[in-house]
Amino acid sequence: MATNGPNLECRMYEARYPEVDMAVMIQVKSMADSGAYVSLLEYNNIEGMILFSELSRRRIRSISSLIKVGRIEPVMVLRVDKEKGYIDLSKRRVSEEDIQGCEERFNKSKLVHSIMRHVAETMSIDLEDLYIHVGWPLYKKYGHAFEAFKLIVNDPDSILDSLTREVKEIGPDGQEVTKVAPAISEEVKDSLVKNIRRRMTPQPLKIRADIEMKCFQFDGVLHIKEAMRKAEAAGNKDCPVKIKLVAPPAYVLNTQTLDKEQGITILNKAIEACTEEIERHKGKLTVKEAARAVSEREDKLLAEHMAKLGRENEEISGDEGSEEEGDTGMGEIDVENSGTF
Repeated sequence: MATNGPNLECRMYEARYPEVDMAVMIQVKSMADSGAYVSLLEYNNIEGMILFSELSRRRIRSISSLIKVGRIEPVMVLRVDKEKGYIDLSKRRVSEEDIQGCEERFNKSKLVHSIMRHVAETMSIDLEDLYIHVGWPLYKKYGHAFEAFKLIVNDPDSILDSLTREVKEIGPDGQEVTKVAPAISEEVKDSLVKNIRRRMTPQPLKIRADIEMKCFQFDGVLHIKEAMRKAEAAGNKDCPVKIKLVAPPAYVLNTQTLDKEQGITILNKAIEACTEEIERHKGKLTVKEAARAVSEREDKLLAEHMAKLGRENEEISGDEGSEEEGDTGMGEIDVENSGTF
């Protein structure tokens, strides 16, 4: 049934298609004999295809382990046929650096798009028109509209009042004249500023470090627990430190903070405290991956890995009361309570 409401569908960027060799965020829609059909989330869900040969550099043993319907992930653009609308994509050619850059851009673009769409819907205006006169000019001027939105929180007038549109009118002499007018009305501007201020609150960063810790001395488990307490004590109210056991001897240290450098510094201090304590008992701590900010994807992959280990651990039977089996557990360790892992 047709509706007379405003158009609320629009791509996030001015370009209708992505460039070749650009990483883009997709969602897998369906599987075919030769590949997977996907939607390009940043380009108003236009269709693309990943051939199975472009899934992995290694020999493919299971398609389902590499790609699943519904999954959202970055891929690389191989070919774009703008006339026919064909877009060929690759998963195996996208690097970790490409993935990180794509995720950061997409998360910013997704927030901008959500704000723009909400304003268009509540003010009953065309979303693409709002992008043409506000969103895309801000992308051009600031590199990303997200950066402009951050400035709008404290100084909306200097950002938004500089945006204009050309309006054609009929003059007193009957001739058509072009005038320069504000890009948006005061009502739309007020709605946009209100939504930006509500949504652009700072989000804490997740900082993580991966370590291995061993102690083969008598009461080694207790020494490891004490080392973990020392690590957690290095945190503070603004930047608390937590340790999770992945599977002996692998552990991860986590914190969340608005200040990336502070988070990394705190985790490094936690690792130093943990190292000092475990070495006092002739144990050893090795940093496998230094403290760094991690994306939602990395955090999700870790959670999936730990859940898998948990399921495998539940399948192991026998010797449940032994300290050795307890030491093969996983998950978050309660360092406040003594007892086996």
